[in-house]
Amino acid sequence: MELIEEANAEGIKVTADQYPYTATSTGLTVVFPAWSLSGGSKKLKERLEDPELRQQIKDKIIWNIVYDRGGGDPASIVVASYPNNDKYNGLNLAQITKLKGLSPTPDNAAEILMNLVYEGNGKGIYHCLNEEDVQRIMAHPRIMHASDGSTIEFGEAQPHPRSYGTYPRVLGQYVREKNVISLVESIRKMSKLPASVLGIKDRGEIKNGFWADLVIFDQHKIIDNATWENPHQYPSGVSWVLVNGKISLENGIPSKNLYGKVLIHNE
Repeated sequence: MELIEEANAEGIKVTADQYPYTATSTGLTVVFPAWSLSGGSKKLKERLEDPELRQQIKDKIIWNIVYDRGGGDPASIVVASYPNNDKYNGLNLAQITKLKGLSPTPDNAAEILMNLVYEGNGKGIYHCLNEEDVQRIMAHPRIMHASDGSTIEFGEAQPHPRSYGTYPRVLGQYVREKNVISLVESIRKMSKLPASVLGIKDRGEIKNGFWADLVIFDQHKIIDNATWENPHQYPSGVSWVLVNGKISLENGIPSKNLYGKVLIHNE
């Protein structure tokens, strides 16, 4: 936060974005050393077949499980999507290690993870962040709300709940329940600020001549329902959504029409 303020004090416009969760989500190889991923999956498999290189990779994975993305516990790493064997979806690395008949130590978990990646890569959820940091960062005026999520098929795999719940979670938990930031400031961080930072014209505010991208919600009821165990849940408290001035959600029922369009920078 200090670096962001120092940069802005020097006339350099620096902002950041954040989502309201204490877990990250990305590929299973994020805990692998960067050098092992060079050249793609084929090269990675070759390195995993080399005993000396495999041990070096394993040592780094163990370190990451203990001190970084693993949060100190293999149970903190959850398989979100593993196309090669969907029975692992939703299980944490400690559970999978036990299924293999091994004690869920970082050493054994690293070995299991290397085998999973060798047989077919997937995505994971990493419970490694701190709630106090989430709130402290969120309150900073130069931090925007963002989901870091993706478009996913409803009911498929075990994704991070951020793709369903980010903004309702901010409004329900961090605005209404925890009073981390005000409602007005939170909406600014979802609309005007990101539109300005990204150079998106005629959006982000309710003004004459601007595109009508609007969400109508009940500030007393809005809340996320997506959980780690059941992420495919839509939020409560959102009644209407307009995209480019056209109704995309009416009384909580989505339209079959798609009214969005690609936005070109500074157009």
